[in-house]
Amino acid sequence: MDISKTYTAIRQQTTEFCSHLHIEDYALQVAQFASPPKWHLAHTTWFFETFILKNYIENYIEFDPNFSFLFNSYYNNVGDRILQANRGNMSRPTTDVIYDYRNYVDSKIQELLKHNTDQNLIDLITLGLNHEQQHQELLITDIKYMFGHNPLFPIFNSELNLIKEKNQSTELIKIPAGIYDIGYQGTEFCYDNELGVHKAYIQDFEIHNYLVTNGDFIEFMESGAYSDHNLWLDEGWSWVNSNNIIAPMYWHKLKGEWHYYTLSGLQKIDKDAILSHINHYEASAYAEWKGMRLPTEFEWEVAAKQLDWGKRWEWTNSAYLPYPNFKKENGAVGEYNGKFMSNKMVLRGSSVATSLDHSRPTYRNFFNPTERWQFTGIRLAK
Repeated sequence: MDISKTYTAIRQQTTEFCSHLHIEDYALQVAQFASPPKWHLAHTTWFFETFILKNYIENYIEFDPNFSFLFNSYYNNVGDRILQANRGNMSRPTTDVIYDYRNYVDSKIQELLKHNTDQNLIDLITLGLNHEQQHQELLITDIKYMFGHNPLFPIFNSELNLIKEKNQSTELIKIPAGIYDIGYQGTEFCYDNELGVHKAYIQDFEIHNYLVTNGDFIEFMESGAYSDHNLWLDEGWSWVNSNNIIAPMYWHKLKGEWHYYTLSGLQKIDKDAILSHINHYEASAYAEWKGMRLPTEFEWEVAAKQLDWGKRWEWTNSAYLPYPNFKKENGAVGEYNGKFMSNKMVLRGSSVATSLDHSRPTYRNFFNPTERWQFTGIRLAK
């Protein structure tokens, strides 16, 4: 791998996606969890400046000393930062300045790579690029949330529907009971939460090699499921009633027909397409309605070689917890995953919004069970 070329390619993917934005879009934050595009562009750049340039270039001159306070996300070891909910308050620095910041840091990284091929440096840049790819996916989901809550339902990119995929199989796969290895065992990049290879005993089970479709979920809705407390986890039932939930995110009933917002605009729902944008509570209730269940993350990993995956992040029935022998790195890098191992559920696979080469069968994504702005879906097991 030519790390210099890889760095350039991945960084350009971010800016190419943002090329469909108008200047008014860059600073908008319509929910606390959905950061403005301008912030994503700056934060990913701050990561390279903070964890690499400041440590590898003697007497390094920061682009702007204020940027660490503005664009640090959650790294307490690095210093103070603005509240997440206030990221949309920054009309300044301007978007042009943020792009200048990216160019400044990119040039310094490339200059550094000409004179230093230290493996620790390569490892840190690789981590930064994987971090950038995570934010590429967040850019897609955050921008969709922003446009999907605009009353005009504007088109971001007429060629970017992203939720039109259909299942290619209708198989039920049987997995025998046994003791299986869980965790990443390769030599390429992975996150620390995938490490700590361990044995897990799995009872025999069956799992669908396909995901729940929009049509399947409409049947669930029309059965009165959103009004049936017997189907819901207690916290899920509270969430449904507190928020008056009657359908997945981005669904709207217009003149008696269901529509959903896509990045290519508001469209009639394709009943054969794979369901998206549901949370763990909805996934759990649907499984209960079908007389089945969600797989555990270990079952999912054991079955992964036989599954058609990669279209939706798939909710599992596993809490996000450390593997045996999990070890946090010292300092700020150690804050990347470990401190979030509380009140989160694991999702497996990847989605249509996931960057290329950023998925593995051992990848452990995690979100709060209420969250559904990601491209999430349901796979059933029993």
